[in-house]
Amino acid sequence: MFRIKKGNHMSTSRTKNASRNLLYGMLLKIYQVILPFVIRTVIIYYLGIEYVGLNSLFASILQVLNLAELGVGSAMVFGMYKPIANDDTATICALLKLYRTYYRIVGGVIAIIGVALTPFLPYLIKGEVPSDVSLYVLYYMNLVVTVLSYWLFAYKASVLQANQRNDLISKTGLVMSTIQYCGQIFTLIIIKNYYAFVIVALLVQTLQNIVTAIVAQKTYPSYKPYGELEEDKKKDINTRIRNLFAIKLGSIVVNSVDTIVISAFLGLTDLAIYQNYYFIIFSVCGFVTVIFSSVIASIGNSIATESRKKNYDDFSLLTFMVCFILCICVCCMVALYQPFMKMWLKDDELILNNSIVILFIVFFYINELTMIWATYKDAAGIWHKDRFRPLVAAGTNLACNIVMVNYWGLYGIILSTIISYILVAMPWLILILFKTIFKERIIPYLIQVAKYICMVVICGLITYGACGMIKLVGYGELIVKLLIALGVSILNQVIVYLKNVYMKKAIGLVESFLHM
Repeated sequence: MFRIKKGNHMSTSRTKNASRNLLYGMLLKIYQVILPFVIRTVIIYYLGIEYVGLNSLFASILQVLNLAELGVGSAMVFGMYKPIANDDTATICALLKLYRTYYRIVGGVIAIIGVALTPFLPYLIKGEVPSDVSLYVLYYMNLVVTVLSYWLFAYKASVLQANQRNDLISKTGLVMSTIQYCGQIFTLIIIKNYYAFVIVALLVQTLQNIVTAIVAQKTYPSYKPYGELEEDKKKDINTRIRNLFAIKLGSIVVNSVDTIVISAFLGLTDLAIYQNYYFIIFSVCGFVTVIFSSVIASIGNSIATESRKKNYDDFSLLTFMVCFILCICVCCMVALYQPFMKMWLKDDELILNNSIVILFIVFFYINELTMIWATYKDAAGIWHKDRFRPLVAAGTNLACNIVMVNYWGLYGIILSTIISYILVAMPWLILILFKTIFKERIIPYLIQVAKYICMVVICGLITYGACGMIKLVGYGELIVKLLIALGVSILNQVIVYLKNVYMKKAIGLVESFLHM
C-alpha cells in the first residue's frame, strides 16, 4: 500500500489515490471543524447552552435509529472491491440494484421504529426543554430527513468510496457545508430561531445526497442499478450484513448512549458542557480519521494482491506513523485544552476539572489507537469473527455508564468508556487481526506499541510541567504553550526514533506524497 516501486502501476495508483483522498479529506475536515465551532459559539451566546445539549441529543438519537442500516454501507463498499479490480461492470451494476433495494427497506424500518419511539422522548431529558421549541416537532423534522437520506440515492456514494474517490465526496461536502453553515449563521444571528437553524441543516443534508449521486453517475456513467446477482453472492452479502449488524450495534452504544445517559440522568446543561469538551476531541479525532478513510480502500486492495509479509510491514508502518501523530496531538491537548476552553466559554461554570480533561485525552488516544486495527479489520472484511466483540464492549460500557453516572457524573461516563476499550475492545480486536491476517507473533508488535505509549506519556508529562511554568494569559498563552507542545513532542520523537526503520520509511512516504 505505502511503498512505490518504479514501474509498479498498481502500487503507484494506490498511493496516489490515498494521497489525493488524504489531501481533500483534510481540507474538508479543517473547514468542518472551524465553522461548526463558530456555530456552536453563536448558539451558546445567542440562544443558550441548553440548545447545544438539545442538538447533541437529537444527533445521538438519530445515530441509534441508523442502526437499522445494519452495516449495509460497509458491506456494499467491500463487495465492490473485487469486481472493480476485475473491471466486472455487470456485477457492480447488479450490486447497486441490490443495495438500492436494501436502502429503501432500511429507510422504511427507520421510519417505523422512529415513530414507535415517540412516547419515550420525554424520558430522555432530565429537566425542562427550552420553552420556544417542541421536542416532538424537532424529532420528526430530523426523522424525516434521515429516512429521505436512505431513499434519495445514498447507495450511489458507495461507487466513489469503492473506487478510492473519496476526494470527490470531500469536494461535494465542501460546497454543501458552505451553504449549510452560511445559512445557519444567518438564521442564528438575524432570525434567532432554532427551528430555522435545524431546517437549513436538514435541507442541505438532503441536497448533499442528491448532488453526491449526480457526481457518482457522471464520474462512472457505466455503473447503473440493473441486473441480478447469483444466489450464492447474495447469500455472502447477507452474511456480511448480519455480521456488521453486531459491529454497528456495539459502535452506536459506545458512541451515542453516553450522550443519551447524560441527558436522561444529568440534564441538557451537563450534556452541553460535556459536548463542548467532546467537540474538541471529536474534531481532532476527525483529522486522524481522515487518514484511515483515505487509505482503507488501498489497504483492502493491498490485502487482496500483496504478500502477508508486505501487509504486515505496511501495518507496522501505519501504526508508527499514527502513533507519531497521536503523540503530537496529546501534547497539544495537554497544553491547550483548558486554556482554550476558558477563553472560548468565558464562564467558570462551563469548565470541567482537570481530572475529567485527562480522561478525555486518554479516551482520545486509545480510541485512535483502536482505529488502526479497526481499519485493517474492515479493509479485510473480517466481520464474522469480530461480530461479538462490539456487543460485549458495548454491554460493558452501558452497564458501567448506568452505575458510574450515579456516583461520579461525567467522570464516570468517560471512565466507563475507557474501561470498555481497555478490557474488551482493544485486546479482542488485535488478537483477531494477528490470527486472521498476519499470522505473526503478537508480542513484538505489542512491545512496539508499548514503547509508543511510553513515549506519549513522557512527552505529555514534560509538556504539562513546562506549560505549568507559563504565566501568560490570552492568545500569548496559547501560542507559547503550542510551541512548547510541538517542540517537546516532535523533537523527542525525532531523537528517539532517528534510527528506527519505520521512521526512515515514513520520511520516504512523505517525500513521495509531496512530489505527487
